[in-house]
Amino acid sequence: MRELIPLARRRTAILTIESALARIEASHPGRPLVVVSALAAGADRLLAEAVLRRPGARLRVVLPLPKFDFLDDFAMPALKEEFLRFLARTDEVAELPARASRDQAYAAASDRVLDGVDVLVAVRDGQAAQGRAETAEVVARGHARRLPLAWVHGGNRKSGTVEATSPGADQGRVTHENLLR
Repeated sequence: MRELIPLARRRTAILTIESALARIEASHPGRPLVVVSALAAGADRLLAEAVLRRPGARLRVVLPLPKFDFLDDFAMPALKEEFLRFLARTDEVAELPARASRDQAYAAASDRVLDGVDVLVAVRDGQAAQGRAETAEVVARGHARRLPLAWVHGGNRKSGTVEATSPGADQGRVTHENLLR
């Protein structure tokens, strides 16, 4: 998200994501790159941005809630506008029905994303999961399904501080698990 990710970190993250995508493309020759995302603010959108730069690549979106309900989850108007811009550039949008809670809705969207991918791309800082739809939990569920993984090591900050949640040395590195080539 442009407002919350400093420009230098944003560029580094996109370059690292592009490296992961290139490796995925090389491991699946002759197949088009199709990325499935929920377009959450932050890393999901960085991945979407990198995908949309690639010739022939396509973006499919799984929304955890109907579009206008999901928009309520973005407090900043700029994040809502960015979401709508990305949504306008997708090839396919699946809006999941409302659930009893937001947590259940996000977990259902994560399951749908996992059902639709051959390789999971995760941009995360390596911290433990805090809920069913958190990146760490989605990665754990991807592991349980034996999905290949491209882990883009990112960094976050502890809430309200400039203190990193993970060592900076890993940031900008990609770890591939069970990926051919």
